[in-house]
Amino acid sequence: MAAKTKGAGSSVFFQLTRRHFIVFFKNKIQVLYTLLVPIIIFVVYIFFLRSMEMMTVENTLLSLDTPIKLSDYPELENYIGTVVDAWMLSGITALSTITVALQTNNVIVDDKQKGVNRDFASAPIPRNMLIGSYFLFNFIVTALICFIFEIVCFIYFAAMGEFVYDAVDLLLMVVVLLYMSVNSTLMTVFLCSFFKTQASLSSLIAVISTGMGFLIGAYMPLGMLPTWVQNICAFIPGTFGCALFRFSFMDTPLELLMEYVETSGIVADPSFLTQITGTFGYQIHFFGLTVTPEWQAVAVAIYTLIFVALNILSGKKLTTVLGVGKKRKKKKALAAAAANAQAQAAPEGGQQPAVQGAQKEEEE
Repeated sequence: MAAKTKGAGSSVFFQLTRRHFIVFFKNKIQVLYTLLVPIIIFVVYIFFLRSMEMMTVENTLLSLDTPIKLSDYPELENYIGTVVDAWMLSGITALSTITVALQTNNVIVDDKQKGVNRDFASAPIPRNMLIGSYFLFNFIVTALICFIFEIVCFIYFAAMGEFVYDAVDLLLMVVVLLYMSVNSTLMTVFLCSFFKTQASLSSLIAVISTGMGFLIGAYMPLGMLPTWVQNICAFIPGTFGCALFRFSFMDTPLELLMEYVETSGIVADPSFLTQITGTFGYQIHFFGLTVTPEWQAVAVAIYTLIFVALNILSGKKLTTVLGVGKKRKKKKALAAAAANAQAQAAPEGGQQPAVQGAQKEEEE
């Protein structure tokens, strides 16, 4: 009997998760918009930002004791282009895990706004099962859409002749993607648990989509920001996630660039590599400390545990049935008013009119 109950519970859980998928993918415009956000940033980078980033590197080369023009050394230009592309695309991927997870929460808020939670509350469905289905749905959608974007990145690398990754590199990218999808899901579901309408959630999405890319270092190196802003960024989980993505995307391209510079002898000034890794590197600095990839992963794990605890404390907000509490309070207030009127009329023997007056007030 216990086995049957357990099996039935699992079936209900996966049916709920399936239901969320159907609701999400049924809205084709929303799915397209969710997928287009990282693609649009990617296109803007290719047509506008890439040339600016390459110009930054070229200015560094021209300022050396022996000035070097990239167009005169196509092979060096290709190595540097690979590093620059890996730096930027890894930042866009990191930002996508946050923005996609945030967009996916439309299903949760929509269930509240439309009163779908009322049906769930009246059905024999455990609250924790419904909450768990929301988390699983959000994680899978976030990981799936971001993985599709990673494939787009791989196609771009191949088209540019910059695909230098082996199976270990690709596996590391996928692991980091899943790792950060869990963190982003927990963070965004917690934030969205406090929202009750699509309009308020849309405002949050607009604010985070606009500013988060700068705060986590997706668009520009954190070293370009004031020191106090950099220290604030240390308290944003996405900052460490962005650095982890950069490590998975850039470790091999940076190694190849260093090897080429050291063996070719084109760049004699050793400070060039220091400047490149300082601008397009994956190590970050907070409060005078350098955070290496190992500690970046630890920081993400700590933030993940914090959001697990916060979601446990606020999980009930995800399944709140809007309006029920107010109606109950109104009924209690009417009942109390009727009882009070009846008590006042009782000494005079006028109980029946008082009760009728209370009923009439309730109907109005």
